Amino acid sequence: MLRGQAYAGQRAYAPAIVDFSAAVRLNGAYAAAYRERADAYLATGDTARAIADFSASIRLDPDKGGYLGRGVAYLQVNDLDHAIADFGELIRRQPSDKVGYINRGEARRRKGEVERAIADFDQAITLDPKDSSAWFNRGIAHSDNGDPDRAIADYSQAIRLKADDAWYYNNRGNSYTDKKDRERAMADYDRAIALDPKFALAYFNRGTAYWNRNDGDRALADLNKSIRLDPSYAPAFGNRARLYRDKGDADRAFADFSAALLLDPRASRDYFARGNMYFDGHDYKLALADYDAAIRYDPAYASAFNGRCLTRAILGQVREALSDCEQALKLEPGSAYATDSRGFCHLRLGELDAAIADFTAALAINTKLADSFYGRGVARRKQGDIDGAHADIEAAKAISPDIATKFASYGIEKAD
Repeated sequence: MLRGQAYAGQRAYAPAIVDFSAAVRLNGAYAAAYRERADAYLATGDTARAIADFSASIRLDPDKGGYLGRGVAYLQVNDLDHAIADFGELIRRQPSDKVGYINRGEARRRKGEVERAIADFDQAITLDPKDSSAWFNRGIAHSDNGDPDRAIADYSQAIRLKADDAWYYNNRGNSYTDKKDRERAMADYDRAIALDPKFALAYFNRGTAYWNRNDGDRALADLNKSIRLDPSYAPAFGNRARLYRDKGDADRAFADFSAALLLDPRASRDYFARGNMYFDGHDYKLALADYDAAIRYDPAYASAFNGRCLTRAILGQVREALSDCEQALKLEPGSAYATDSRGFCHLRLGELDAAIADFTAALAINTKLADSFYGRGVARRKQGDIDGAHADIEAAKAISPDIATKFASYGIEKAD
C-alpha cells in the first residue's frame, strides 16, 4: 500500500495500480486501497474502473468512501445526475467543505441549472472567499446566464487572487468579446498566451477576434497555431474554413469544414456554412444535404430552414420548400430573407399575386434586397406590367449587376 502511494505520488500509475490491487487481494475489506486504486484509475482515464472502486470504498467506509472522487468520475463521463447526487452526499456529510459546492455547482452548470449552480458557487465563496477557482467557476456560470458584466467581475476577482492562471484571462477575454470590448478582450488573450504559450484555446479565441476585426493574416496565424497544438478541436477547423472562404480559397475551406464535421458530426453551424458554399457553387444537391444535417442537429435553426426552402424550390420541390419557409418565418418572424424565399416559391408555382406580395413585404423590411426587386420584376412582367417590371429589374441591377445571371442559375429566365 505504501509503495503504491509512493508510485502514485510520482505519477507512476501503472505500478501503483499493481500494488493497490495486491493490497485489495490481501484484504478485500481495505476501503483505503480501493479508494487509492480508484484515484489511480481516474488519473489514467479509466473512469469505469474508478467508479467501481470508489463504489466499493463507499460500501466499506461511507464516511471516507470517496463521494468526491466518484462524483468527479461521473462528471468526467458527463453523468451529471449521479455526479450531483454524490457531491450532494459529500455536502451533507461535510457541510463546511467548499469542494463539494464547487463541484456540484459545475455539474449543475453543465446540466443547464445555472441559477442553482450560482447558488452553490455563492456558498463556496462564503466558505472561502480566497478560493480563486470558486470565483472563476461562478464567472463561467454568469457567462452561461448571459451576464458578461458579472462574469467579468468574478474573473477579475479570480485574477486578483491568482494572477498567473491563463484560463482566467482567456475566459475574461471571452466575456469582453461578448460585450464587444475588443481591445480588452485582445489584451486578455495576449496575456493568456504569454502565461501559457501552448494554450490552444486562447490562440483559437484570439484568432477569432482577429478575424472579427478583418485582420485575416493574424487570424490565420493564430488558428493555424491552435490546430497544431490541438488538432482535435473542431471549432478551430470551422473558423479557419470561414477564413479561407472569405479569402476565396474554396478548396481549403471545404477541406477544413469537412475536418471540423469529422471531429464534431453534430456541428449544425458548420453544415450550414458548407451548405451555403455548395449553394453558391450551384451544387444544390450537396447544399440540400448539408441544410438537412444542420436542421437535424438544430431543429430551431431558422436560417437553415430558409436555405433549404430556397434550395428545394430551385430543385423543383416547391411544396416542400414552402413548408420550410413557413417554418423559418415561425422561428424568425419578420425575416426579409425567408419572406423573399417564400416569394420565390410562389413565383416558381406561378402564383404571381402571392409572389409579388411576398417580395413587396421583404422590400419593406430590407430596401436593398436585390433578389426581391428582381423576383417582383419577373412576376410583374408575367402579369403584363411592363413598366413596373422594368423599374424593379433596373433597381435590382443597380444593387447587384449580375442578378439576372444569379436567377438564371435558379432556373428563372433572364429578364430585360
